[in-house]
Amino acid sequence: MIKMRTRLLVLHVLVLTLLAVLTVRLWQVQVVRGQEFVTRATETRTRAVLVPAVRGQILDSRGRPLVRNKTALVVSVDRARLMRLPDGGKQVLTKLSAVLGKPVAQLQQRITPCGPGVSKPCWTGSPYQPVPLDEKVDTREALQILERQEEFPGVTAEIHSVRQYPGGRAGAQMLGYLQPVTEAELEKREGLKASFSGVDLVGRDGLEYIYDDALRGKSGLRRVQVDRMGKALGVEEQIAPVPGDHLVTSIDSRVQDVVEKALAKAMKSAPAADGGAGVVLDARTGRVVAVASAPGYDPAIWAGGISTRGYQWLLSDKSGKPLVSRAINGQFAPGSTFKISSVTAMLRAGYPLNGTYGCPGSVMVGGRAFNNFRGIGLGTLSMHTALVRSCDTIFYQAAYEQYLKDGGRNPKKPPKEVFSNTARAFGFGERTGVDLPGESSGRIPDRKWKKDLWNQTSAVNCERSRKGYPEVKDRARADFLKRLALENCTEGFLLRPGDSANFSIGQGDVLVTPMQLARAYMALVSDGKLRSPRIGWAQVRPDGKVVKTIDVPVVGKLPLSEKERLYIKNALSQVTEDGTAAGAFSGWPMDKIRIGGKTGTAEVWGKQDTSWFASFAPAKKPQYVVVVMVSQGGMGAQTAAPAVREIYEGIYGIKQPQAVPGGRLTTRLPRFAPDGTVARG
Repeated sequence: MIKMRTRLLVLHVLVLTLLAVLTVRLWQVQVVRGQEFVTRATETRTRAVLVPAVRGQILDSRGRPLVRNKTALVVSVDRARLMRLPDGGKQVLTKLSAVLGKPVAQLQQRITPCGPGVSKPCWTGSPYQPVPLDEKVDTREALQILERQEEFPGVTAEIHSVRQYPGGRAGAQMLGYLQPVTEAELEKREGLKASFSGVDLVGRDGLEYIYDDALRGKSGLRRVQVDRMGKALGVEEQIAPVPGDHLVTSIDSRVQDVVEKALAKAMKSAPAADGGAGVVLDARTGRVVAVASAPGYDPAIWAGGISTRGYQWLLSDKSGKPLVSRAINGQFAPGSTFKISSVTAMLRAGYPLNGTYGCPGSVMVGGRAFNNFRGIGLGTLSMHTALVRSCDTIFYQAAYEQYLKDGGRNPKKPPKEVFSNTARAFGFGERTGVDLPGESSGRIPDRKWKKDLWNQTSAVNCERSRKGYPEVKDRARADFLKRLALENCTEGFLLRPGDSANFSIGQGDVLVTPMQLARAYMALVSDGKLRSPRIGWAQVRPDGKVVKTIDVPVVGKLPLSEKERLYIKNALSQVTEDGTAAGAFSGWPMDKIRIGGKTGTAEVWGKQDTSWFASFAPAKKPQYVVVVMVSQGGMGAQTAAPAVREIYEGIYGIKQPQAVPGGRLTTRLPRFAPDGTVARG
């Protein structure tokens, strides 16, 4: 009984003590610090919100959109906020799945950061950036999310500007695409982090990449007053975003469409064709009028994130690697189109311009017979006729003679290498500098290149010369590869006589890109100056003010006198009427629009020939240079030349609507109305 009373007493004392402490605390809160807490409860806070800028459009030379913007309702998720929820956001994603009609697993995959073992579509952007899940929601779906925000924490539905491609697949590799900003980019790219709005995209390829800074614009700022619960009370300050500049290009969208169709038709006409490219340059300025690569793809595939399967398809051999631009990345033996360089090398080596040269059916080079096309001899020819009728043996002989003058396999003094050095003067073996990323440099296989290659491959070749190729089922093929490996092992560092002969007609190890060949012909038929082609023409503000005009730089000069250059040009002007392309241009109105050019048929081991045609028109005062290449397309006159004819038919309106009014390219930038739209007329 005594123990029970003691316990009750202790309990009473404890309760009274707690009540006393609570009373003191209430007095302190309500009386002593009451005003302080009232102030805190009613005070507002300011939050800064970056407002994304509208990305500039990419326009053609007449102001027609190549890439434009359209508004779309976009549903995005703040992944960081979702991950802080007790269930990691599973319940939110389940409800979101019902609204969007997408599986939960798919939504989960989209917001998962990319990394080792994580397949696309995953999130490639910054962890601080909202992840767009659907760019095609309708108003009803958006309202379901906005009106029930308590059920969708971290989920927003806002109107964003998204890219649209009016030309569909046309020029996809040239235009490029957009992707989310990565955390690494935020750290590396100066100025990007400061203006990053949280939903910005950056250019990943093509013009979108090269001119990203100008197209992206600058984010705006909105300072919003919120209460302590985060509820917006009003806008304290607002700085409007600065829209990105429009990029006016020298591309003519109608010519681009003509080139795309002609290239597609050429590909279909050659059953084995696995790729092609078409380039149209303005011979007067060095600007790019059209550039196409086949196979192509629809750039809309990038919208909203690309799947692993879709990305692999863009880079797979089975699809023909449509992400790769064969116009600037594809490297191919140029065949006889390369003879403009070789005939120039002959002139630099002292062969007379007006001399005559024997064109036998074959010549001996280093103890091996090198044949003319089909082994047919053409008698004694001038340089003019040698180009028109594309004699090979004249060039074989000249290149071999210069090879011997240089000392053959083991020069005693520094060789002149006139053929390879002349090719470099034409811009081969180096990037053209066109305003597109990832351009290839091609290859000029001189003595130094041979030694460098041998240093890199001799160990493998020597091992193969001993072990052979047991994995190759064709024994004849395996024996050939073993003999070749032995030859490359023992003397692969030497430039052989056959190498020089093949080089002279654009065969063997020499490789060029279609863009390189087009600019070489442009220099030849215009003023002899080598230019770095440009697609971008001007940066224009949305109100029409020209911010910057993009010049076409002169980067070299052909090693030709004016007389020599005109001689070669005049010879090429006969090819479509009396030469190797006469059949392809049969019936063309040469009296009105004369077209010059050169066919090329390049042999490729184990494949069909590469088909080329390099051209210019009108021949007297060229405005256009058009080059078409079809990999495994067969003879140049069979596939590429007809495609070039079709392009000119589109340009000049022969048998189809005229793509260019009067056949003349515009020389003035498009005019813009005060509201920023392109003024017509």
